[in-house]
Order: sequence, then structure tokens, then C-alpha cells
Amino acid sequence: MPPIVAVENLRKTYRYVRRKPGLTRLFSRDFQTVEAVAGISFTIAERERVAIIGPNGAGKSTTLKMLSGILEPTGGAAAVLGLVPWKERRALAYRIGVVFGQRSQLWTELPARDSFALLRRIYDVDQQTFTRRLSQLVERFGLGPILDQPVQRMSLGQRMRCEIVASLLHGPALLFLDEPTIGLDITAKAAIRDFIREHAGAEGQTVVLTSHDTRDIELVCDRVIVINEGRIVVDQPTDQLRRQFLGHRLVTLRSAAPSIDLALPGVVRRTSEPHISIFEVDTRTTRVDAVVQAALALGGIEDITIEDPPMEEVVRAIYDANR
Repeated sequence: MPPIVAVENLRKTYRYVRRKPGLTRLFSRDFQTVEAVAGISFTIAERERVAIIGPNGAGKSTTLKMLSGILEPTGGAAAVLGLVPWKERRALAYRIGVVFGQRSQLWTELPARDSFALLRRIYDVDQQTFTRRLSQLVERFGLGPILDQPVQRMSLGQRMRCEIVASLLHGPALLFLDEPTIGLDITAKAAIRDFIREHAGAEGQTVVLTSHDTRDIELVCDRVIVINEGRIVVDQPTDQLRRQFLGHRLVTLRSAAPSIDLALPGVVRRTSEPHISIFEVDTRTTRVDAVVQAALALGGIEDITIEDPPMEEVVRAIYDANR
């Protein structure tokens, strides 16, 4: 089966005039170029959920804009659902959903219900299909009480939920999400993450996501593409990325005693508060099960939690290894 997204040596270069001090800027121009995307190549298969991550200015959003047809590349090639995005943008629009966290596809002065109805006509969705999809999405996101409220009066979390609903009304096979949880509170973020993961799984959708929030990556995506300075640094499954770049795990012990000590090689206490101790375990030196056995041997252990380290640490390790 051919990939949903195929990218080969894709590049995007911007040209701008660098201003000079004094009167010389009136008579001469110093043109500079910036390579936002510097020849990246990758493929994405059907049903994959892929995160594209990197620091500000790495080229993440530029890549998504080229794949959705908003920008035309300087060089290279790309095919999305068998179409060249910047040449067949209208045809592609019927088959993809796009959410840009900083920009709205809704009419802010209108109630969300009216925006959805307009989008039905734009995408030429039959009334029966539209009604069924909208009903399911509204119920899933709990949007019933605000459907008749102008979008501009909604909270950011409410608006983002409406943005995602709008992007799914025409039943796209591929969903592009650019910073979908930016600026949201913890509850709103959790609702959006859960929905994306569950909906993509149920509908067989392919998802490409950019985010600075590592929890988006951990809870939604099964593959990570790391971009830095316009180039791909790492392209791996999320679990493999963790194993390669961080060989430690976190073990949290809840104990009857106010504090416990573990004198094992490669085990370091991270934080401690009364009855709760968190240890960082270097799994290349000591196995986690050995730590658990040593803790249980002390007695009075009420609960044990074993966690992977936060994705922030994974990303930091990747950058350190590729400087």
C-alpha cells in the first residue's frame, strides 16, 4: 500500500532584505536567505500518528503548510494522498482536515452551529451524513450548550474543540494539527488528546501533529520526527526514542516510614517528601525489578509506580547528541 504522505528532499527558502544603518540603506540592498526547511525526506503510512517536533524556527509549521498546500516549496517533491499539495490544493482540501492553533477556520461573529453549516456546503457534505457526524462530535466534546454562542465569546478551550470538530465534518482521511493544545488548561488539553487518539483509532485516520507540549506527543503519537534547523535529526517510534536516548526510569515509592533509602548502583534519589520517595534508575546499571525487590525487602511499602522520564528530557538528550 502506498504511503499517505511521501516527502523527498523538500526545501523551503525565504529571501529578505537586511536593513543597513544610516543613509546607505536608501541606495543599496543586502539580500539574505534563510533555509526554513533544508531538504527533508520521510514517508507516513496509513493510520500512523506522527509527531513532528523541534525548537522554535526548526521548520515544523513550514513543513505542515507545504504538505497542506498553503506554501509552495523552493525545491523537492511531496505527495499527500496521491496529490501534489501546492498544485492540487482544492482536491486535497476535501480529503484532509487542518487545525492551526493560532488561526481559526470559523467565522468568529457567527455561532458555531452556523459555521458548521457553512462548512457543510463548502465541502459538499450531504445533510444526513453531516447531521450524524455533527451529532457524534458535539456529544463527544460536550459542545451542546455553546453551539448557538458566537465563537468570539468562547473560551480558548471551547474554540479549539470547535476547530477540531470543523476539521472533521467532511470525514478527512488525514488530519494535520499544528499546536492544537497551545495555551489551553490541563482539562482542555486532556479532552483534546483523548479525542484525537480515540477518534483516529476508530476512524482509521492518519494524524500528523506538531507541538511543544510533550504530553501531546506521548499520549497521541506512536512515532516522532525531530527537526532541528530545517533538517531531520531523528525519526523513530516513540518508545524506541526513549530507549535510545534515555536509559533510565523513575520509581516512586509510597511508604509507611517517612523516608526510605536505597543503596544500589545507578539509583539516585530525585525528590522526597514525607512517605513518598522518587528514585531515578539507570537501567544500564541496575534493572528496575532489582530496585523493586530491594524496596520490598525494606518492608512498609504501600505503593510502587514505575514511569518513563518526561518527553522533555528525551528531546533535550536528542539535541545534546546532535549538536
